[in-house]
Formats: sequence, C-alpha cells, structure tokens
Amino acid sequence: MVQGHQAVETGSQPLETGSASRILAEFAVGLTWDRIPPEVIERAKDCIIDTVGACVYGSQLPWSRIVVEYASRNSAPGECSVFGTPIKVRAPFACLCNGAAAHAFELDALVEPSVGIHPSAALAVPGLAPAQGRKMSGKALLSAYVAGFEVLYRIGHAANHSIEKVGFHSPGVVGVFGTAAVVGRLFDLDAARMANAFGIAGSLGSGLMEFSMTGGMVKRLHLGRAAEGGFMAAVLARDGYTGPAGALDGKFGILNVFCRDAQPARLTQDLGSVWHVMKTKIKRYACHSTAQVPVTLALDLKQKHKLLGDDVAGIAISGGEKVVTQHAIYEPRDLTMMQYSVPFSVAIALHRDPLDPRTFSEATLNDPKIRALAKSAQVALLKSAPGYSSSASRLTLKLKNGQMLTAEGHDFKGTPTMPLTRGELRDKFLMLTAHRDRAKAERLFSQLAEAEKIADFSTLEFAL
Repeated sequence: MVQGHQAVETGSQPLETGSASRILAEFAVGLTWDRIPPEVIERAKDCIIDTVGACVYGSQLPWSRIVVEYASRNSAPGECSVFGTPIKVRAPFACLCNGAAAHAFELDALVEPSVGIHPSAALAVPGLAPAQGRKMSGKALLSAYVAGFEVLYRIGHAANHSIEKVGFHSPGVVGVFGTAAVVGRLFDLDAARMANAFGIAGSLGSGLMEFSMTGGMVKRLHLGRAAEGGFMAAVLARDGYTGPAGALDGKFGILNVFCRDAQPARLTQDLGSVWHVMKTKIKRYACHSTAQVPVTLALDLKQKHKLLGDDVAGIAISGGEKVVTQHAIYEPRDLTMMQYSVPFSVAIALHRDPLDPRTFSEATLNDPKIRALAKSAQVALLKSAPGYSSSASRLTLKLKNGQMLTAEGHDFKGTPTMPLTRGELRDKFLMLTAHRDRAKAERLFSQLAEAEKIADFSTLEFAL
C-alpha cells in the first residue's frame, strides 16, 4: 500500500504526493480536438450512442422511475433531458437520473481488460447534461468525454482491482473523478480548479458491495450518485471551493483508503500517448461483464450441437478470480443478483434468448428449470486466466445423454478485439429504444453517429 507523502513515479521522474492530480488536471483541460485520433473519436461516439440506448431502456424500469420521481419533485425547472421521457430537470438531477438509468439493467459499456469503471454513466451521461443545458457543440462534448475517459481509466487502473475486494463498488468510488473531469472541462475550469474538483470528488464516491450478498435495487443508484457527485465537485471547484491535493495518492487518498496494493504510478502512465478509450467494451447481454463470455460460449454450444435447455443436466464454469469470489451466485433473490450471477446467466442462455434484455425478468428469475440448473452449477478458478478480472472462461455442459461438451474463450462481439460495427450498434440501439417511436429513435441514432457535426446539443430530441 502507498504511504502518505511518498513519491509517485511517472516515466523516470518521481512525483510528490498530489502532483498526479495536477498532471491529470492539466491534461483534462489542455486536450485539444486536433490531438485526438479519429478512431478515438469514433469509439467515443459508440459509447455515447450505447449509453443513450441504455438510458432510454433503463428509464422505464421500476427502480429508475423511483429515482426520476424523486428528481421531478426536487429539481427546479431545467433544460436537461431524462432520456426516454418528456421530463427535463436541472443538470445535477439529470446526472442522477440518467446515471442510474444507464446502469439500470446491466446494459452499459465497460472496458476490456476491466479496471472497474463504467464510462457510460461516469462520462457520457454527465457530458450530455451540460451539453444540452449550455447548448454546446458535439466537438466540445466528444473532447470532454475523451479527456475524462483517459483520467478515469488511469484511476481505475491504479486501484489495481482492489476496491471491490475491500467491499466497495468500484464504479461508484472512482466514477466521480471521470465526471468531474468531463463537467469541469465543459465548464471551462483551469488546471488549478480542475485539480480541486478531483480533490472534492475524492470525498463523494461511494457504494457498498452488499447488494451482491442480500440483494436490493441500490447497485443501480451507485452510478447515478457518481455522476451527480462528480458534477457537484466540478461546479463547486469552479466557484472556488477547494479539495486536498492528495485525494488520489495521499495518506488518506482513495488509493490508500479504498484500495489494497494500489499502483499509483499508473495514474499518469503514458498520458497523452496511449488512448484507453479504444478499450471500450460494449455489452451484448443484460448481465454482468463476467458473464458475457460464458453466455457467448453457451450460445455457441447450443447452436453448434442444436441443443435445448432441457438437454442439459449440469454446467461447470471456470473463470477469473472475480467470477469465483463475487459472481458464483447460485440462488439469486432478485433481478439485480440474477444479472450479477454467472451461473444463472448461463442457465438463461441455455433456456431462453439472452440477446433480448426482456428475457432478464421476474418470470425468468422464478423459472424452476433455470433455477435448478443454476443451483447445480460448479464454478471454479481457471488457472490460465490472466488476472483477477480476466474474461477468459471455460464452459462445460453435461448433457442428459451423458455427453460432455466444452468450449473456451476470452472474447465476445463487442470487445475491443471484436468491436461491434456501427450497423450492429444501431441494431442494439433500436432494440433498446424503438419500442416507443422508431422514427425518432432512428433519427437520434443518426445524429449521435455524426455528433461532431452538431452545433447545439439542445436541439436533439431525447424524449423517445
């Protein structure tokens, strides 16, 4: 663990505690449009499109409606959309509602390899709020998104997969920093104020992992609170509020308080030369990231051998340490735990169509065949999996006729090595949004796909 006031290394030059915040702040405010490679811009647009789709779908769910009703009661009239609804609120409440909706049904984007961040809720959502309210351009939004992504990724990477081992939900803890970078950029903060925004954000991240043990809706709220908190941090810093320089790497900064065996040198490593935006991973199924590859393997075996769920007597799953320690949930109590469970997600894939998010329902949760198959699953560590959050998985199906079928992989369509085409992303977007007004959904997709050409984001219609 890092001790207070130690030096932080970046390249060959050591940095004193607190300097990393300043370096990240200078990068966030200084990144210009012409420095961002075109492929990075395209990947940023993919994530923004995917986020809006996830928000529109998520906004209709009961737990999201509770948050939206809370915001509607407490917000003054505003100009920022609650996506998928006709409701407009002030920007902090839009961050809360849309952040919670983005993460409302396990549909939001991640990164591969995982570093415990959700760029959808932490970056796209809070970027879109001021872009609407302040009538900003697509180039301003995309530049802010990329700057925030590079800051957020490095903080997650420096945490070294230890936040959730301690018992906190990583995206809720670190997401505030990404939001602070995006919003601070859109509010024209200078480097000193941006560094203060990071200092303030360090006291606003939160989220307990207990939902994975005993259920509850609260996991969805963690990302909304991160977006809301990061927005607050940026605005307070703009107005002169200050925070500690060592909120990241100081004695009581997040890399000490929320983490174990953190790697502070990663905070500024390759800043401006390696674009982590390209590691964006877009989900195919409405379940946890650790289940995406096992579900893909199940579908592959199902198709190759023309199987039905009733043909399968048992399943065995081998994966990374995170699968074994957090996602081997055999008898989930509610939808959140169901979507967090790798065995249950695989059982769903064998009996139903996991590509349709509506499959992840109360009816599925209570299906006796799916529950029995998930309960009987065996989950073990895959010794060849490279790291705690590795996506590498092996799935073995024991059929009722005694046959054993095995498949192994580490990718699915949506990862950086197998990215969705823009057409495939359109299909997902319309699946999540077109149930309300297909013409509006198609128009919004086309506008977001050329976001750099938008002069004023307040002109877009998000009330699908």
